[in-house]
Amino acid sequence: MGIEDKISHKAEELKGRVKENLGHATGDERLRTEGRADQASGSLKQAGEKVKDAGKKIKDAFGR
Repeated sequence: MGIEDKISHKAEELKGRVKENLGHATGDERLRTEGRADQASGSLKQAGEKVKDAGKKIKDAFGR
């Protein structure tokens, strides 16, 4: 997993923000909820990538 995944996860989070704001502006609660869910999913995936990166750094530090 590389930079493409990180970009994709950030894009998912940003898409969620747009959906949430659009739902708020139009009064569409379903769209707001979908937006929040997209943001949470994107954030969770980004956190997973950070954990993987940290694990790789630790692995590299021990020379394996």
